[in-house]
Amino acid sequence: MLQGFCGQIETLRVFEDHTPVLDAVSEPGEGRILVVDAGGSLRIGVMGDRLAEIAVRNGWTGAVINGAIRDSAGIDGLSFGVKALGATARRNWQPTRGDRGLTVSFGDVEFVPGHWLYADRDAVIVSADELSTAGSMPSLE
Repeated sequence: MLQGFCGQIETLRVFEDHTPVLDAVSEPGEGRILVVDAGGSLRIGVMGDRLAEIAVRNGWTGAVINGAIRDSAGIDGLSFGVKALGATARRNWQPTRGDRGLTVSFGDVEFVPGHWLYADRDAVIVSADELSTAGSMPSLE
């Protein structure tokens, strides 16, 4: 798992379903960060190691999830940054439609598609503009 990661934001709103996340990470990531507002649910994981592997193959840098992930040990072995509220073993088999490309808010932060996100082990910050990270980002591995 990357210890620090940054990129432009792509957003997705889902609830207890991984299939909209799969759809998103199956597209070219171009170094972006997928910000998923999963409603804060810790009951169902919306990303697991297989989806994270797909994201890496398609050029996504990381994900910030207002919800749970699955298979955290598998995700830790990837060159992919993840910030999530927690982990669970549960997944959902009821596909739903997610809403993509809209501004989402959680943790008193507004995540706007196209804005920049910077994360390390301790924090996540967002900026409308790209910031210089020369000498300030921790090792990426």
